[in-house]
Amino acid sequence: MKFITAIIKPFKLEDVRDALSEVGISGVTVSEVKGFGRQKGHTELYRGAEYEVDYVPKVKLEIALPDDLLEQTVEAIQRSANTGKIGDGKIFVFDLEQVIRIRTGETNEEAL
Repeated sequence: MKFITAIIKPFKLEDVRDALSEVGISGVTVSEVKGFGRQKGHTELYRGAEYEVDYVPKVKLEIALPDDLLEQTVEAIQRSANTGKIGDGKIFVFDLEQVIRIRTGETNEEAL
């Protein structure tokens, strides 16, 4: 089993969700987050005053999935989140040791 954490631009969330549904991913955890990478924030103008925004708003997706869906899922996220501009985000892939469904006690792939 694998665990994917993807950081994407907020306005791409629905596109990514649709792409994930197409490859058979039925569950995703979504969080609103802030951060920076090469984008390094930006300057904004508010009521005539200029100020630095150090952290850029992003969306974090967390997905647990069986090994056989990994490549399709990564490709779906990459294709649907891509704008071609700096700040498109990152995809992190981890090995997932164990999953337990609290309600039924099912474990591992049956719990996904």
